[in-house]
Amino acid sequence: MNTSRVPGLEQAAPEDVGLSTAGLERIDDAVQQKIDEKVIAGAVTLVARHGKIVRTSVLGTGEHRKGGRYTRDTIFRIFSMTKPVTGVAMGILADRGLWSPEDPVAKHLPELAEMRVCTGFDRRGNPLLEEAEHSPTLAELLTHTAGFVYGGRRTDRVARMYAKQKLLHASSSGEFLERLGRLPLAYQPGTQWRYSISMEIQGVIIERLSGQNLADFFQDHIFAPLGMTDTAFHTPPEKLSRRARLYYTAGPLRLVPGPNLLNKDYTQPPPFARGGGGLLSTIDDYARFAQLLLNRGEFAGQRIVSADSLAAQMTNHLPDSLLDHGFRAGHMHLRPGFGFGWNGVVVYDPQQAGLPVGRGTYMWDGAAGTWFWVDPEHDLQYIGLIQLLSYSAPPLQAMTQRLMADAIIG
Repeated sequence: MNTSRVPGLEQAAPEDVGLSTAGLERIDDAVQQKIDEKVIAGAVTLVARHGKIVRTSVLGTGEHRKGGRYTRDTIFRIFSMTKPVTGVAMGILADRGLWSPEDPVAKHLPELAEMRVCTGFDRRGNPLLEEAEHSPTLAELLTHTAGFVYGGRRTDRVARMYAKQKLLHASSSGEFLERLGRLPLAYQPGTQWRYSISMEIQGVIIERLSGQNLADFFQDHIFAPLGMTDTAFHTPPEKLSRRARLYYTAGPLRLVPGPNLLNKDYTQPPPFARGGGGLLSTIDDYARFAQLLLNRGEFAGQRIVSADSLAAQMTNHLPDSLLDHGFRAGHMHLRPGFGFGWNGVVVYDPQQAGLPVGRGTYMWDGAAGTWFWVDPEHDLQYIGLIQLLSYSAPPLQAMTQRLMADAIIG
């Protein structure tokens, strides 16, 4: 366990902030058990409460790209944990009066004004299209209800159309929009929840509204003010020795290192930074971001985003009529009590959701098994960083949340 100081976050003993040392050790033991079972190679985790870090643990035998075990400053691919950052960026622009939730997406991206809805396919495999009952709005874009999907060969035919366009491999935001404009919406806006490219579209909107590319906007308005010195869409050559190896499951009791099959591992800023994924970060950097969420937009005396914008991000916006369908994305199972805010899950009724977390807990995870949550009711954050790309990755978020409930003693 490492207890070194993070600027902007003080250090404390667990009992000083109402946490049990023994309880936190049980959380580490549970993660360590997954390492011993060869399910994951290693992990770096952090717990903070009342703005004070009480435990940072480096576990297992995970390695850096050029050898050497994980350390507190290991750089991890956080994939979709980029999405909450994009949500904050959207909030910053809302504070400037540049958009409203009811705005049609096409108001800011007219290239998408003619998109129609796919209702099926004819005998030749051509999509059957109808007009959208209303133009997708930014509120729907922020909640994965706008009609878009992610591409995937193992899913439905519309998703396969998206995959064929290789949207995530576009070389610019302009090329991304050009490819997206060839595609239909998968469903009438507002009628379903589908995990989607909506956050990539948000990234393009951020560029349009700010006049900056996404990477520069994040750096200037979020990372630099928060002191997140190791968070970016690329790993500079001088930091490559700290980047974690990526692992895959290769059968029982076997983990193998492998290449990044989802994103290119850039050593220079990428030509198209994606609002839905692609960031790399460290445990201490992401702790600053998580504390920003708990502090309702302030960190170390600086106001980054308004409390109103963060309240909107961390409030459920899905009606029960959608949550009753039980839509899923990986380990995230939407249901009554377990809703969706802007770019992340919101547990608005813990008892109904069946989770022992505080009301208003906001969380998300990443494709390589990274996870985090912030619990405003208990003023607590937890971050876990691993590097496992696997359809059978363990549900570490739910496991650690249940154990954390036992560690809270005051």
